[in-house]
Amino acid sequence: MDSKNVPSWILSLESEDLEFIKNFVLNSGSLKEIAKIYEVSYPTVRIKLDRLIEKIKINDVIDNEEFIKFIKRLSIDDRISLEDAKLIIEKYKQEKDEK
Repeated sequence: MDSKNVPSWILSLESEDLEFIKNFVLNSGSLKEIAKIYEVSYPTVRIKLDRLIEKIKINDVIDNEEFIKFIKRLSIDDRISLEDAKLIIEKYKQEKDEK
């Protein structure tokens, strides 16, 4: 997959989130198996999954904003680092929420 075609919801996730998704897929979506891997309870894994779902949903809404699209394009074009893009977008979201 060309880096320009990476879905923006993936770019918004932390490496820990991506690792969780990978484990989830490799274990056929079994939350019980994920709980064993992470050595936590089933409800803890369920909460993690619910939070991840919310992150993805929020990103879908936010993706329609031009400023965020611009920052993501800069990152995709290697004009700024992914980490810097995430920081800028997070700051933008915080300021927007304060209004």
